[in-house]
Amino acid sequence: MIITISGPPGSGKSTLSKRLSGKLGMEHISVGDIFRKMAEDRCMSLEEFGVLASSNDVIDRKLDEAQKKIAKEKDNIILEGRLSGFLVDADLKIWLKTSLETRAERIANRENKDLSSALDETSKRSRCEAGRYLDYYNIDVSDLSVYDLVIDSGKWNPDEITEIVAKAVSYLS
Repeated sequence: MIITISGPPGSGKSTLSKRLSGKLGMEHISVGDIFRKMAEDRCMSLEEFGVLASSNDVIDRKLDEAQKKIAKEKDNIILEGRLSGFLVDADLKIWLKTSLETRAERIANRENKDLSSALDETSKRSRCEAGRYLDYYNIDVSDLSVYDLVIDSGKWNPDEITEIVAKAVSYLS
């Protein structure tokens, strides 16, 4: 079984992926972690690396090809990435959403930043990524029709969201 978990920065993708991985005994693979590692290897902030990626399509295309390859070579995985639902043939595709303010607050807490900076960075990052995906693949990330489940992570806590998804997975087994 392949499950994709997608959503904008701060929507709860990593939290859900890790919890679901533990609950279902599935391997968790994060495209965001790979992207962050690439930024770190270049001694760049995530925002700086995102700007570089917007002018150098090789970065995104390399990441996107890697997740397609992973999905073809592995089974019983949770693939967490912004475009995973669009790029991978999965048994269950999930999109997490919540308000920009909630996402920025989560990111500020996680990264020990002030809320104003997190709000500005999150907004810029989301616009930057949406533009790249539209340019590269003609993918409109606001089109949620490819997803089997769309969950507002501002309405339920992580335990409740994990249970909702686990229940959906049980219907597929």
